[in-house]
Amino acid sequence: MTERLEIKDLYKVFSSTPAPALEMLARGCGKSEVFEKLGVVVGLNNVSLSVPQGAVYMIMGLSGSGKSTFARCINRLNEPTAGQVLLDGRDIVPLGEAELREVRRTRISMVFQHFALLPNKRVIDNVEFGLKLRGVPAAERRRRAEEVLTVVGLGRWGYHFPHELSGGMRQRVGLARALATDADILIMDEAFSALDPLIRTEMQDELLRLQRTLNKTILFITHDFQEALKLGTRIAIMSEGELVREGTPQSIVLEPGSDYVAAFTREIDRSRLFDARLAMRPAETILQSEQGTLVSEAGGCGFMVDGSGKVLGVLNASDLGRARAGGGIGPLSSDYVSVRPGAKLIEVARSYRDGRPIAVVDDDGRLIGSLGVDDILARIASTAPRAQAAGERHVQG
Repeated sequence: MTERLEIKDLYKVFSSTPAPALEMLARGCGKSEVFEKLGVVVGLNNVSLSVPQGAVYMIMGLSGSGKSTFARCINRLNEPTAGQVLLDGRDIVPLGEAELREVRRTRISMVFQHFALLPNKRVIDNVEFGLKLRGVPAAERRRRAEEVLTVVGLGRWGYHFPHELSGGMRQRVGLARALATDADILIMDEAFSALDPLIRTEMQDELLRLQRTLNKTILFITHDFQEALKLGTRIAIMSEGELVREGTPQSIVLEPGSDYVAAFTREIDRSRLFDARLAMRPAETILQSEQGTLVSEAGGCGFMVDGSGKVLGVLNASDLGRARAGGGIGPLSSDYVSVRPGAKLIEVARSYRDGRPIAVVDDDGRLIGSLGVDDILARIASTAPRAQAAGERHVQG
């Protein structure tokens, strides 16, 4: 997958003379030690990560962890002290004011926590504001603003003022303003944190709906792990200005790697996070016959597949036992359930309520594994670490 945004060795020291702090950090000192000795605040300490094109990449941590500083360094609202911010391979840290202004107008948009709307301007004027700064002709920017307001469900509210809208609606205006510029990257800094819980859930659902259509690259800053799990394709967790864990939501819950990260994961509903691929027993050949290949015993049953791996039917426990003992294969049943590898375990469990065997099949209908109720329950209850998947990182502090 193409890396749209790549951060390399990024530092932020809040000081006009950062060199002594950088020297201490290079020797392995942490944020607290630097502050104690120099009285200097370290915002970021050697942060590196890659954000793939089209990802919803969550940056999270407790207050003071550096997550918002990180977001502001990417578009240089905070100037990085050292390091690179590569946008499609181009480092934007050395850019002059004119070039940086163009990047902000066309490549990177930001959605703020507190909306940042102009109160004396109508909704549609707020949405087209970035286009106006870019010099887009009035008719074109009005057309674009009306278009994105419709996309976020505010088509009828364009000519109202912000104070006439609810908090959730005003946040939609902020989102529409960012979308209007058609920027490649959206940075959302605690964008939903100020909303009531119900409205916040609605906005999360709205963002997921929009992302399925727009496929933007989104860097989303949050302190809420449930929000990170719901929205994120990958999650980076920060502490004391450092990146301490990075990976997929499922991998972080399974293998937090530290007490700090584990504290975020304790109350997670694993049935809504883990999927069938994580819990299934991979398809393995039990025996061959003229009818096909018998594979993937689970819950006492076995699936028969044809030469292409597609399920022909299922054998119950007694017929499977007879077949394994050399007594031949009895009649196949079609009374089984098929689920996709990405189906959440809570969905899979609902399919199991009448006791039917569960086949996990890929998009082409080929059997890749099977599930029994014990497999589902074991995965939901599991806290044991597993092998680290490719592309996941435990960062030592």
